[in-house]
Amino acid sequence: MEATIEFIKKIIENLNGYGFPVLLVFIGVLEFSFGLYKGKWPKNERWVDIACFIVVPLVIRPAFGLFGLKVLPALLPAYKNIFSWVPLFWGVAIIAVADDLTQYWYHRLHHQIPWLWRFHRTHHSASYMGMAMANRQNLIYTIFFSQVYLTTALVYLGLGIPAIIVGIIKGTITTLAHSSIPWDKPLYKYKILHPIAWVLERTISTPATHHAHHAASTDDGIGYYKGNFGNMFFLWDIIFGTALITRQYPKAYGISHYAGDQWYAQLLWPIFKSKVEGSELAAAGPMVRIDIDKETDEQNNVKVNESKPALVAVS
Repeated sequence: MEATIEFIKKIIENLNGYGFPVLLVFIGVLEFSFGLYKGKWPKNERWVDIACFIVVPLVIRPAFGLFGLKVLPALLPAYKNIFSWVPLFWGVAIIAVADDLTQYWYHRLHHQIPWLWRFHRTHHSASYMGMAMANRQNLIYTIFFSQVYLTTALVYLGLGIPAIIVGIIKGTITTLAHSSIPWDKPLYKYKILHPIAWVLERTISTPATHHAHHAASTDDGIGYYKGNFGNMFFLWDIIFGTALITRQYPKAYGISHYAGDQWYAQLLWPIFKSKVEGSELAAAGPMVRIDIDKETDEQNNVKVNESKPALVAVS
């Protein structure tokens, strides 16, 4: 039995080391092969995506995880591996709920509290969707991401293998939900698959539900950046009343008034400020931009949408 468990652990560790990066490369090749970015990947945004794609998963998260596992033995020496007796299934369940539920609320607060919005704004500024969006975040936002510390603590307490399993599953779901490949469309197209679609879209994040969260406007009844906050589990949106399911995709993504903040401001605001006048990331910018110079927009023939996102009340 012990030999079998060790064998399973080796498989899981190898998947964590090689399987997920291979999946990312595969999805990335598909996205570019089918031209799904459609020329909407300007140099400035490309730098933001690439930097986040490399720094967040390969530097920040491992560094803070390692730091936590060095600090916790000094703070809680008697609690190392205290939960190692927990069966694998329940360990996975504990990690999955603790990890994703904290992320749901952390994410939701960054949409509902204006001051916090500016830390999360980078994730929504791109006018396209793709797998790179899953890690596109202000680096300060990532450093203060409560879920990282919680997961590190649970690993120290003896739930390391469950944490790896959840990491693989969550990474796959969130990457596929952000991807420009609409893999869920067949579930809506064929009637025989509708029951599967009904369960799936209420359980995990799918491209349709998460793309709606990244929409530039709510005018079409499809975009819903005031909800659909779930990262791995869409179930949290169902439970807390922030869900909108339309099985359709928005026509435009990003922020309606976005004017191309410099990549360094998007990565490290408030350390570096944007040079774009009126931007939330500018030195004297508003916490949430809710008014736009209509005269200028009319001259440029720009349609003004509801600013994204204002302080919202979610039922």
